[in-house]
Amino acid sequence: MKNRLKVERAELNITQGELAEKIGITRQAINSIELGKYIPSTLLAIKIARFFNKHVEDIFILEEGE
Repeated sequence: MKNRLKVERAELNITQGELAEKIGITRQAINSIELGKYIPSTLLAIKIARFFNKHVEDIFILEEGE
């Protein structure tokens, strides 16, 4: 699964640590999501999307065959 998390953070000029603190997870988790090493739960994906005032599908992109 691809994601636009790093792009969304850059648009708001916030660090991984700042985002992590706002949604209640670790900076390492944000890093792993951005690198595609960790796919967030539905609840976490919704929290992230709400933080950016976006739809989940605007941030997380399901690729064909997944």
